Amino acid sequence: MKRCNLSFAMWIVVALAATRSAHGNVALLVEEPYGLFGSVNPTGHSAIYLNRVCAESPTVLRRCGPDETGVVISRYSGIRRLDWVAIPLLPYLYAVERVEDVPEWAAKTDVARMRDEYAEAHLGDLTSTTQGDDRRKVWPQLLGVAYTRKIYSFEVETDEEKDDNLIAGFNSRGNDSHFNLFTKNCADFSRSVLNFYFPGAIHRSITADVAITTPKQIAKAFAGYAHHHESLEFRKFVIPQVLGDTPRSHMPRGVLESLVKTKGYVVPIAVLQPYVMVGIAVTYLTRGRFDLAKNSPVIPVMDQVFTLVSGKPEVAPTMP
Repeated sequence: MKRCNLSFAMWIVVALAATRSAHGNVALLVEEPYGLFGSVNPTGHSAIYLNRVCAESPTVLRRCGPDETGVVISRYSGIRRLDWVAIPLLPYLYAVERVEDVPEWAAKTDVARMRDEYAEAHLGDLTSTTQGDDRRKVWPQLLGVAYTRKIYSFEVETDEEKDDNLIAGFNSRGNDSHFNLFTKNCADFSRSVLNFYFPGAIHRSITADVAITTPKQIAKAFAGYAHHHESLEFRKFVIPQVLGDTPRSHMPRGVLESLVKTKGYVVPIAVLQPYVMVGIAVTYLTRGRFDLAKNSPVIPVMDQVFTLVSGKPEVAPTMP
């Protein structure tokens, strides 16, 4: 496992301390699908990153202190019957606590070890109720996500009052899972958080996604809203999947896009119902297209935390 350059990592730590409090951001993270399930359901995953909100525990939020870099919150299926789980930014992306421990290349065995070590040290109740095969399924959802997926970030500025209200709301309400792939999935969770900050901004697509909320549609709606509100200072960039022996993830798709572009779906539909396939294709081409990566700089591994926290998608200078 190759480690990052220490002097450069230390420069980023200093930069985080100097820039974190400059302004608050909320970012929609759209994550590529991977593995067998990702081939069957290629819509991917979505999460919300907040740079002024931190995790007292996986189920309790608070305001960040000095030098802290924020939290990633999302809805998952089958994690201790919780509706949402909050993980600090660096562990969420890389399963480590220090920037200098982020690898540039990682073997699957090293990734599994880093996840287990962080979970044992910090995830408490989640660890005691997550054993055996379940642990191998749960930890990749919460820790070291950048080892298994490429991530697209769509970010705007927020105000402190909204952040405080979100913290109070999440901490006071129940955290019981009612996960449903079609009506209450991870994208529905992201939609509700973004609409909390910007009421009415994010919506499902009845035509392109047959009213199922998908990560790609949320990104499309969020980008469209931000472009009509320039004061939000919309930014986007790509966090690449960390190099290693883990199979590469692939581009997220909407519902109709999946039917058009996934061979396992398009071939039988085209053979059995060719006119239906034509209708699906036309609807996708007119309503469902959105390029997640268009005009999005790719942020090298060691610049990603700086970019998320500072809101500046450019390569940070190296220390002399």
